[in-house]
Amino acid sequence: MLAGLSLAQVVSWGILFYSFAVFVRPIEVETGWSRAQVTGAFSVALLVSGLASIVVGHWLDARGARGLMTAGSVASGLLLLALSRTTSLAAFYAVWAGLGVAMAMVLYEPAFAVVVRWFVRHRDRALTILTLVGGLASTLMVPVASWLLERGGWRAATATLAVVLTLTTVPVHAFMLRRSPAAVGQWPDGDDGATEAPPSASAQAADLRPVLADGRFWGLTFAFALSSFVSVAVSVHLIAYLGERHYSPMAAGTVLGLLGLMQLPGRIAYAPLRRGLVWYWAAGTVFLAQGAAIAVLLASSGVPALAGFIGLFGMAGGMATLLRASTVAELYGLDRYGRVSGVVALFGTCGRAAGPVTAALLLAAWHSYALAFAALAATSGVAALLVLLPARSRPIESTVRARIEGVASCR
Repeated sequence: MLAGLSLAQVVSWGILFYSFAVFVRPIEVETGWSRAQVTGAFSVALLVSGLASIVVGHWLDARGARGLMTAGSVASGLLLLALSRTTSLAAFYAVWAGLGVAMAMVLYEPAFAVVVRWFVRHRDRALTILTLVGGLASTLMVPVASWLLERGGWRAATATLAVVLTLTTVPVHAFMLRRSPAAVGQWPDGDDGATEAPPSASAQAADLRPVLADGRFWGLTFAFALSSFVSVAVSVHLIAYLGERHYSPMAAGTVLGLLGLMQLPGRIAYAPLRRGLVWYWAAGTVFLAQGAAIAVLLASSGVPALAGFIGLFGMAGGMATLLRASTVAELYGLDRYGRVSGVVALFGTCGRAAGPVTAALLLAAWHSYALAFAALAATSGVAALLVLLPARSRPIESTVRARIEGVASCR
């Protein structure tokens, strides 16, 4: 199941997300639409995906991922075929809005929901495998999209990718996924349970209201949103910043490419980090590393500073993806995992959408990329404080409550 799901993530991310960059310029040339009009449709898709994650989360908790991800794959294929035949800007935006819903149904959020239900002891390892393989999506699928574009144009390439996505992901989601180990009489992590019967699959979904009333939850949610905000803002403006520092376009592009590559060792290093640190120190470390990376970049224009920035920022980005998935499961359990992660994903999507625009506004106001990037580094520090300050007081609060309950029970 994990192997099939990982393959489906490579294809889904590569086609639905990364291949868009390949087609932007050809779409502009053929249709006459502006760059802002074309890329705006993709932004709409991301925002719709974030909004849809709430509904998707409720579905995952109530019915599991199998039917949802299968329907999402079928819809993705049909919408990509429709995209290849669009001739008006309104239809182009409508199709991308639909693809935003499909993204919420087939990308990381539902895949994480599958993994956290099937793995407990080996959860971090399983999430690492899923995201390591998923991290190859751009490396594997962008060249394929480029080759198809050269052979037949963006419309034919999109139609071909629709067929590839459908034939690859629909069988995986329809025939390999199961709702939970309990639903098929099994235990997580492949354990046999010794002489005990497998857990029941009939548990009711847990109430979400206590989570939404928890200040620690909102601190964690806003921290991840700020981290996404910083990550996307830096990625979008990095080449322009390095150009201002007199780096060549080739060198700046190489730095940006290496950031993506460094996410892979970051994901490998995540499991040892979590074994050595409680969740809030692990989260604080990741967010502080993100801010420190920007500070290193601002401090010097030399190659050592660039190398430090690439290593810290890239690995922090790789860890943040895993951190969000495992922390939600650890703190709030599996019965409401889909709904809780849906709320977190919504705010994260808003952060990603706001990051590039906010950085551009800061640049326009201050006329300095250095000041704008310094503000982004400070934002990462705020994200770290949002998880460290509420969580540090929580163990004391829990201990006091446990002692009071113990005294009451003795009486």
